[in-house]
Parts: sequence; C-alpha cells; structure tokens
Amino acid sequence: MKENEILKRLQERLNIDNLNDMQQIVNRRSHEGGDIILLSPTGTGKTIAYLLPILQALKGDNGTVQCAIIAPSRELVQQIDGVARAIVGSNMKITCCYGGHNVVDEKNSLAATPSIIISTPGRLLDHINRNHVDISTVRLLVLDEFDKSLELGFHDEMSKIIRRMPRIARRLLTSATMIKEMPDFIKLNRPIELDFLQEKKQVDCRLTIWQIQSPQKDKLETLLQLLGNITDGRTMIFVNYRESVERVHDFLSSHGVAVEMYHGGLEQIDREKAVTLFNNGTFKVIVTTDLAARGLDITDVKNIIHYHLPSSADVYTHRNGRTARIDATGEAYVITGPEETLPAYITTAGLKALNQMPHTGVLKPEMASLHFNAGKKEKISKGDIVGFLLKNSSLTASEIGSIDLHDHYAIAAIDATKIQTVLQQIATLKIKNKRLKITIIK
Repeated sequence: MKENEILKRLQERLNIDNLNDMQQIVNRRSHEGGDIILLSPTGTGKTIAYLLPILQALKGDNGTVQCAIIAPSRELVQQIDGVARAIVGSNMKITCCYGGHNVVDEKNSLAATPSIIISTPGRLLDHINRNHVDISTVRLLVLDEFDKSLELGFHDEMSKIIRRMPRIARRLLTSATMIKEMPDFIKLNRPIELDFLQEKKQVDCRLTIWQIQSPQKDKLETLLQLLGNITDGRTMIFVNYRESVERVHDFLSSHGVAVEMYHGGLEQIDREKAVTLFNNGTFKVIVTTDLAARGLDITDVKNIIHYHLPSSADVYTHRNGRTARIDATGEAYVITGPEETLPAYITTAGLKALNQMPHTGVLKPEMASLHFNAGKKEKISKGDIVGFLLKNSSLTASEIGSIDLHDHYAIAAIDATKIQTVLQQIATLKIKNKRLKITIIK
C-alpha cells in the first residue's frame, strides 16, 4: 500500500488526522533499512507506528505469508487485528489467531494463505505443528510487547517459531520497557533503537501518585473507602493474583459497587466482555491482574489503584501507563498495609487522607449494555443494530453508546435509565429477518 492511501484510511476509518511525532520518526527511519527496536510509553500509538512501514513494504496477496505479527496476549492480538483490518480493508488477507478463539474458524481462514498473520506465540506454534500454515516465507517480523514475548514463559515457543522463518529480512520490536539481554535467536540485523521513553517524564507530570495507608493487613475496607472518595472517571484496581481478583470483586459487589473483573483464568468470551463493558461505561470500576497493564485497548482511565504493591518497577510503569495518556491527567493510589513500605521506584506526592464518604452507588454507571447473540459471522453490522434500536425503541441517537461486534455476539451500550423499557420494546422483534436473543448484561 502507498503511504498516502494508508494515511487517508487512518483519517476515514480511525479518525486519526495526523501522525504523532513518534509515528512520523518511525516511518521516516524505517526507510533506512535494518531492524527497529521501538521503545515508547503505553498508549502512544506503537501499533500504527509499525503498521505504517509494514503495509508499505507488502506487495499484496501472493499466496504466501509475508508478515507475522506476534504479541503475548489475546487481547493485544485482537487490537492489532482491528487496526490492521481498518487500514487494509479488502486489499490484503489477514488472519488472527489466539487461544480461546474458535480453532476451526482459524484453520478455515488459514486455508487461503494470508499475507499477514497476527497471533499469540502458543496458538501460532500449534497451527505450525498441525501444518495449517507455512511461515517459512515470512520476510517481515513484528514482536509487539517484545519484553513480554521473550520472557521465560514464551522463550521456547518463540525460539521454535522464529527458527521456522529463515527468510526474515526485517524485524520490528516494540515495547514500553527494555529487556536486559536480547536472545540470540532473534538475530537482529543493524538494529535502529528509537527510544521515546523520555516522554514518560511528561506522563509523570500529568500523573499524581498518592499513598493510602490501610490500618489493617486486609485492605478491603480501605479500598472501599477510597472508592467512596473518587468522584469521577474510570478506575482500574490492580492485584497480583487471580484469586485476589475474585475476592476483591465479590467484596466490592456485595457492598454496592458496580464492578467488573478481568484475569487470565476467565474464558475468552468473558475476558472480551469485561473489556467491552468497562470501555463502554457499563462498569466504571474493574479489578484485574497485571494482564490488563499492557496491550489492552482501554480508554479514558482516570484512576489507578495499586491494591497490591507491583512486583517490579516495569510492572509499576505499565500499570500507571493506563492513565494520563496524551494530554489527560490521572491519579494513582498505592495502598500499603501496616507492615508494608514503598519500594524505591515509587515516589508519591504524600499520604492521602480519606474522607468518610458513603460507598453506596460508588461511581454509578450512566450506561447499561444489551447482549445480542449474533455478530460478524452472522452478517450483523453495527449499523444494523443502531438502525434497529432507533426504529423500534424510544432511544434517541444520543442515548446509544458504543456498539461492539464480535464473531458470534454483539454488545450495545445504551442509557442506563432506559434499559428495562428498551428491552421490553425490542425483545421479540427481528433484525434483518433474524430473531435474536437479546438480554441485559448484569
């Protein structure tokens, strides 16, 4: 694809009028040849930065896999896929593969060889071993969040995958944190390191960090009180263990907080829904492990709460990177128990005193969500759902929020005060001559 065509599609389909400085520099330096290591804070647009040179280099579908984009999490893979498809359209075949996704759908998609494959390491290796795809033709390799992709848990898988790509001509590695040593099997060739992490200092200026002292080792009551003091914006609560996610979620929910949860032990569909419901405003609070600290397409986060102290400085950086993006400001709260002290890498504005605020209705959502049991595979579009709601319910256009389409279901956010009335109005009606099951997500 030509550069002007890519830029036009970014504007038309993703509402991006101009590239930021980092994206412009990556695009310009990519013409010099050699591999690229891109270090830039979370939320600065690294996906578009590497897609620009990649898409300019590809020659259109030729019956071989030309580019492999590998990312460590399912959600990041889905996010990259969405951006790439918005730019490419029908010009080039893309296949997205990740655990929890229907493997038969992926196999069928790979039967017609894609030009670009976007995948998690484990699922890609599985398809390779099953002879569903030949990656020996790959010339362009992208490792997104490479510090995570190359750590111990993925090291062997990545080594096996890259050994199957003997013709790599260029590698693009991106992350918000650097690793101490690059594995030999990556075989970097004249790498250009583009370091934009100094921009983190600008983020730090927009982020205020507070220490909250809990009088008890169990911090739940302090957390609840803290939420009562937060008056606006979306809030992410980070804990260190899956079991803690469940425990904190259940406690908050039992005390009247509208809260969602997210961790790697959930089924894929539940992980997808959790992110969708947090993004569309159905829930303003989410409890999560560090799986949500990077890669996820989560927007407009105002508050970060470190319920558990982060396990490392890098983890702390990625957690805080979820807020204070672009020109926005943010707040981060670090809750410490009686026997805990702050690690050296955490510098706060001081101790934050909490008011005795009532917790009932904490961060009450303005939106609620309807679930439709059909999606892209059933040929349902966002326009179909919007038109259906406007024609058959009392909703106005301003009372309809985001519409999220997945393979076999869709979620529509609407004004929370009208959710029951709207369901009664549309529950028995057809969309495109199809009778779907429509329910309220709770």
